[in-house]
Amino acid sequence: MVTISLCMIVRDEEESLGRCLASVKEAVDEIIIVDTGSTDRTKEIASSFDAVIYDFKWIDDFGAARNYAFEQATQSYILWLDADDVIEEADLLRLKELKKQEDFPYDSVSMNYVLSVDQDGNPLYSLRRNRLVRRACNFRWVGPVHEYLAVYGNIHHSDIAVTHKKERLYTDRNLQIYLKRHEAGEVFSPRDQYYFANELRDHARLQEAIDWYEKFLQSGLGWVEDDIAACMKQADCYGRLDQKSSQIASLLRTLSYDTPRAEFCCELGSAFIEQKRFSQAIYWFTIATLLEKPKDLMSATNSACWTWLPHLQLTVCYDRIGNKDKAIEHHHIAKHYNPSHPSILYNEKFFKGLGLI
Repeated sequence: MVTISLCMIVRDEEESLGRCLASVKEAVDEIIIVDTGSTDRTKEIASSFDAVIYDFKWIDDFGAARNYAFEQATQSYILWLDADDVIEEADLLRLKELKKQEDFPYDSVSMNYVLSVDQDGNPLYSLRRNRLVRRACNFRWVGPVHEYLAVYGNIHHSDIAVTHKKERLYTDRNLQIYLKRHEAGEVFSPRDQYYFANELRDHARLQEAIDWYEKFLQSGLGWVEDDIAACMKQADCYGRLDQKSSQIASLLRTLSYDTPRAEFCCELGSAFIEQKRFSQAIYWFTIATLLEKPKDLMSATNSACWTWLPHLQLTVCYDRIGNKDKAIEHHHIAKHYNPSHPSILYNEKFFKGLGLI
């Protein structure tokens, strides 16, 4: 029978920990909380859920803290969450059903990680993460920041989702860890180069981010999904610096790694819209509408780019070049996917005002 240890690392999470634990307590058999230095009511809240609490001295190493938490688990499988994650009711039911399976040969179970939702609560940005792992496999966390769980074996891609509900303001904590390591002379792995670039970009250190994305890409040692993401994020930095030709070149570079993704098509189309090059924009948004989303893609995906967003942009583009029939055609498709989006509602009112619908 499958039993589950929930393993978490926390610090000063009194505002969100209770919500997280309440959302998952019915599906787990043990709650392990590793506290890295809380000064608020975090431990008190954990105790109210009968959690087993351990202290871990913070050493600027998330991987070490997570590995310590995993080492305390006693059940057959380990589930990991962060304090600002929740498992919604429908997903809790799916997890409980999965747990009941008599035949459970999996070494790891991946789950969707919903990073943001649209105005109706539907998943917008999401990715997959290995969330439930067999304890006997002794999988380890790798990396002091932006750590990852190194798994192998029989992996099941489930339809269960974990939903991220970030309420705290983002800090420069991770950036400072990277800067301290860099100043100490550490040679970064390609993965750390990529995530360091992400932190620099997130804090508007755009040229530095561009340079570190380039180092990562030049290494030729990245995961293909990170390669594609690095090209697109580098393009974003160029765009914010108003270096439009470099922005487009970085976007096109993604094609050297894999076939076009809808996110790439929409970003490239948007870059052409900014330059009022509507024919080129129409081409790439149209390509986006023809693509089939890969199944079980582990990288982050924007569901809007695979559904309504390219049609919304095609509505704009065709309207700009005076083709009202095509504009209205794509407006109706966008409305079918997302009838309550403010831009789509605006277009509906606009076309009705012209007597075209």
